[in-house]
Amino acid sequence: MPRKKKPEESAHHAENPNVQGLRAEVVEQPITDTLETNYMPYAMSVIVSRAIPEIDGFKPSHRKLLYTMYRMGLLNGGRTKSANIVGQTMRLNPHGDAAIYDTMVRLSKGYGALLHPFVDSKGNFGKVYSRDMAWAASRYTEAKLSAVCAELFRDIDSDTVDFVDNYDNTMKEPALLPTTFPNVLVSANSGIAVGMASQICGFNLGEVCDTTIAYLKNPDCDLAETLLAPDFPTGGELICDPDALREVYRTGRGGVKVRAKWRYVKDQNLIEIYEIPYSTTIEAILDKVAELIKAGKAKEIADMRDETDLSGLKLTIDLKRGADPEKLMARLFRSTTLEDTYSCNFNILIAGTPRVMGVREILGEWTAWRTESVRRRVYFALNRKKEKLHLLKGLRRILLDIDKAIHIIRETENDSEVIPNLMIGFGIDQVQAEYVAEIKLRNINKEYILRRVEETDALRDEIEDLEDVVNSPERIRKIIAEELAAVKTKYAQPRRTAIVYGHELPDISAEEGPEDYPVNVFLSREGYLKKITPQSLRMSGEQKYKEGDGPSQSFETSNASEMMFFTDKCQVYKSRLSDFDDAKASVLGEYLLAKLGMDEGESVVTAVLPGDYSGGLLFFFENGKAARVAMSAYQTASNRRKLTGAYSDKSPLVCVLPLTEERELAVYSTEPRCLIFHTALLAPKTTRSTQGVAVMTLKKHYRLESVRPVEETSITHLTRYRVRALPAAGALIREEDSDERQLGIEGLEDPQK
Repeated sequence: MPRKKKPEESAHHAENPNVQGLRAEVVEQPITDTLETNYMPYAMSVIVSRAIPEIDGFKPSHRKLLYTMYRMGLLNGGRTKSANIVGQTMRLNPHGDAAIYDTMVRLSKGYGALLHPFVDSKGNFGKVYSRDMAWAASRYTEAKLSAVCAELFRDIDSDTVDFVDNYDNTMKEPALLPTTFPNVLVSANSGIAVGMASQICGFNLGEVCDTTIAYLKNPDCDLAETLLAPDFPTGGELICDPDALREVYRTGRGGVKVRAKWRYVKDQNLIEIYEIPYSTTIEAILDKVAELIKAGKAKEIADMRDETDLSGLKLTIDLKRGADPEKLMARLFRSTTLEDTYSCNFNILIAGTPRVMGVREILGEWTAWRTESVRRRVYFALNRKKEKLHLLKGLRRILLDIDKAIHIIRETENDSEVIPNLMIGFGIDQVQAEYVAEIKLRNINKEYILRRVEETDALRDEIEDLEDVVNSPERIRKIIAEELAAVKTKYAQPRRTAIVYGHELPDISAEEGPEDYPVNVFLSREGYLKKITPQSLRMSGEQKYKEGDGPSQSFETSNASEMMFFTDKCQVYKSRLSDFDDAKASVLGEYLLAKLGMDEGESVVTAVLPGDYSGGLLFFFENGKAARVAMSAYQTASNRRKLTGAYSDKSPLVCVLPLTEERELAVYSTEPRCLIFHTALLAPKTTRSTQGVAVMTLKKHYRLESVRPVEETSITHLTRYRVRALPAAGALIREEDSDERQLGIEGLEDPQK
């Protein structure tokens, strides 16, 4: 029978027909509580369980993959399909197959991202130096563990590391891998977590082993004596700065410069680049060189192509006749990623806490962790030998009377009573009795038993030795050092990245810039620019302009000069005149809107030669205001071509005047009025977009029209218009001081006509 609604409930449903059931209650919660309960667990999960490597040099995804391959018997067996490995890894790693296979690719020999790859791959695994080279699907490739992985899993079954449950508690996996060498410094690793990142460069295995041995002997040793510099799988040349390297070793932060290796093939007039920095790709280099060629900054290059094949990386640059390969490569090193900086950030998880550490601190943490692993291994072996000694002691008791043991077993009626009767008959415990009872009938002879008993004395000596090792940190350090020396002997390879010092490099500071020679520059009203040499200008006829266009500005300067173009969108574009081709008076010139990549509908208001960026600029606006901005405000450390907020957008711009020294200017309005003032009355402003200060007070419907230096005007009565304070209204222009009258006098025709 349906429940009868209460009156207030019926009224509520009448007002809210879409509401079903009870109304939800909204509870306010401080945002700090929301972050703590919802966001922090996610952030910590990314930091601890995904992005930051631990002291063994692996992230969880690496460790799960390698341990799965180890359990599959791929350390000593043959290769298997990568898809099979990926599927098995899902028992430990609850991610999709694509993510697991990507991890496997980056650990593979074919990909080449590690100095000592952990996956021995077969098939197309892509290349670390290529951005666009896709690796084959997992069903086509095969893999196994490489030989060096034996050092990752040595004694893993001897209680050297802790084992934890996997994500669904169906099996165990190691919390860390018991690496016998500091893999954290040998294998390059990078990761981005929440609020932090890690970027660890790889070092040469032989150098790392030598450095660790030296550290074990003397924690205050000079690391730079044995750890020469980072080593990268892609080779190249590391430009060594000893002070910068020591800073990286000390703090775990910093950067190292790496440049490509190249050779000049004289008979073919081409350059071959065969090793590039680890932090770049061939596609990034090709794209940047193409930009330089398009901008006219690499005119010596006829063609550049990627000739990478099975024999390795190769970028080929065809040179034009007469090109200097040394100067070209110096320019490419400076302008492309053929020379790049690898940034270091040695952020490692220590006991679940991320820490940025220097090399000495990393070695300290690794040796402490490795010492504990070796101690656990020795303690595990010690217990096994003690158990065996205990069994042999029981066997010695049997030696006293073998016939008695046989008699006890024969006379015992029930199988379950054999062990208790042996325990009573010889005074041994259950474990010893079990061992005696399991001896085969053929082994119940004096020779076998005497041989087992003789092992007792040897076992006692071994146990004493192992107990001494467990209690002796010095002996454990010696074991670690011996294992490091063995790893170096077996797996060390020559350095791939050559070390060069700054003084060994050719001096590129004196490299020739753009060719410098006198030029005349003409800018039209519609934004066409012509750069003409004086010789060509003398031989030219009348300047050609587009219909409806005409001259706006002209300059006499040099080809290496920089020019700034101010537009009506409050932006300024910077370009060197060397970027423009030499032209003739008979051509229209280059259209700045397209040449400088201006915004649609944008047009040039004026052009300025900044020179050495000394002095200032005066901006005059239609509302009668003027702004004085230092020229240095437009100087940039980087090679930026476009600056926004070049001047104030509160009123239309009338003109821009460069100011190298204080002078008098004449300001005209449409009334028409004029005032003359000294630029010293204008104080410079610190920001480019300043509105400036009022110079000329204007009546309604009038505006500031033009500004010129006094010497370029036709004013004869200067004192009438000169003011000593700003702002001022100025004086009405007399007929004899107007430009129109002067033009009329100069253009008078014969009065008799």
